[in-house]
Amino acid sequence: MPAYLIVHPREQRKDDVLIEDPQLALTVADGWAIFADERGICLAVPAALGAQIQRVDEGQDPAHEEPAPQKE
Repeated sequence: MPAYLIVHPREQRKDDVLIEDPQLALTVADGWAIFADERGICLAVPAALGAQIQRVDEGQDPAHEEPAPQKE
């Protein structure tokens, strides 16, 4: 079961969020990352926010992940 880690840019000083609900599906549309289930949208993250969304596969510990290099 994949989970998703939402990592916000440091300057925003927001907490990172780990989503582990197997009922949620991630889609990207019109500049938004949308997490939804059969009842509708549960969370929408705008691309303009600058957050990164990383898939975390089962058995993978997100706390020990190295962040991807940033483009400058």
